[in-house]
Amino acid sequence: MDRQISKYPMLILILCLALSFCPETYAKENHNSISDNSTNHIVAGMSETHDSLRKITSGLPSDTRNQTIRQRSEKTALYYIGMPGYNRYRIPSLIVTKQGSLLAFCEGRTSGDTGDIDTLVRRSEDGGTTWSKSQLVWSDGSNTCGNPCPVVDRSTGRIYLLSTWNLGTDHESQIISWKSKDVRHPYICYSDDDGKSWSKPVCISDTARLDDFRWYATGPGIGIQIKRGKYAGRLVIPANHSYTETRDDVFKRNNKYGYGSHVIYSDDHGSTWQISETITPGCNESQVVELSDGSLMMNMRSYNRKQCRAVSISKDGGQSWSEITHDPTLIEPVCQASMITYNQDSNKSLVLFSNPADKKRRIRMTIRLSYDDGSPRDSLRRTWPVRKILHDGPAAYSCLTVLENGEIACFYEAGEKNPYESMIFEKFTIGWLTGQ
Repeated sequence: MDRQISKYPMLILILCLALSFCPETYAKENHNSISDNSTNHIVAGMSETHDSLRKITSGLPSDTRNQTIRQRSEKTALYYIGMPGYNRYRIPSLIVTKQGSLLAFCEGRTSGDTGDIDTLVRRSEDGGTTWSKSQLVWSDGSNTCGNPCPVVDRSTGRIYLLSTWNLGTDHESQIISWKSKDVRHPYICYSDDDGKSWSKPVCISDTARLDDFRWYATGPGIGIQIKRGKYAGRLVIPANHSYTETRDDVFKRNNKYGYGSHVIYSDDHGSTWQISETITPGCNESQVVELSDGSLMMNMRSYNRKQCRAVSISKDGGQSWSEITHDPTLIEPVCQASMITYNQDSNKSLVLFSNPADKKRRIRMTIRLSYDDGSPRDSLRRTWPVRKILHDGPAAYSCLTVLENGEIACFYEAGEKNPYESMIFEKFTIGWLTGQ
């Protein structure tokens, strides 16, 4: 009897070792339990298990390991090529809920920018140390459900997810040139349980899209809720569109159609949505921040042959916008970027920015910091004295957010050979960024 009992600890040890060497098998079972559920409704609930997390050591500082541990976390690939469920994962969006949870959204793709695309999310309740398995938020068969752009209503705790839909058979060039079967539509869904389940998406094209907008994209990235002044409480979602462009000196797609930006906003906690004036020419994939003086600043991908970001300012809560200027410091290879504010106190905010900082290639994911938010001399121009590189190799889209403990997190696309190998979560302190 004693000999038989003594065998059990050894059997348990062998079983634990076997599981530790087979994480992919365990991950596939967990992910498929959701991804096989590809119906046109919202999947409610998710189990708090951990799957398909990869720690990435390349790109971490090699000078002082103790400083890295204290001020900058390891890189964690939340989604990556080869992860069961989809052929590719793209378009990062990262937000902190009212309860302090992290939600990392992305697109699960079977091919490229068109076709069967689903919206996914992973959730963390401990500041990004551990993550739930991938949850299917929205799928519509072989159609495209993507461009996640969430916002949190801080007064109610409700999380709104703005995104877009189009027929999987319609390509962007066809939609822009009025040759598609349908246009691209904005949709909204929400969660009242901290991102664990989601309502059925509802189309808001009637109030959030103009007839001339054939192509439409929310974000990608995040929206904001205005904190100060006359428009406090307003939910603002950055978005972009195609339109008919008649000016000869403006970049055009298919010889006739341009790209522009706008916002959609709600003053009744998401019950109804309105559309702003448009920002043109040659800009899209926008992000918006609230400055210390209460104005809003839109930062946009630019097609104006400047190799840097386009900027516009609103003094009325996003309803109208200034003519665009360009920020020569924020160089780009024509790509998406992220911009957020970091509140030091009630009257002063820092501005954080991330993008692949190169004029030609999608490489070198870089974080920048500006101290001169709301300069009365020229609110369109800022200085960016602080710069740190997160990933020196191929990199593309990104999304920044501020955690409850004051750390900053960046969720971004990066790889060794191309920018779309992994979607990486990484967090760091202001001290690491500024070298203090």
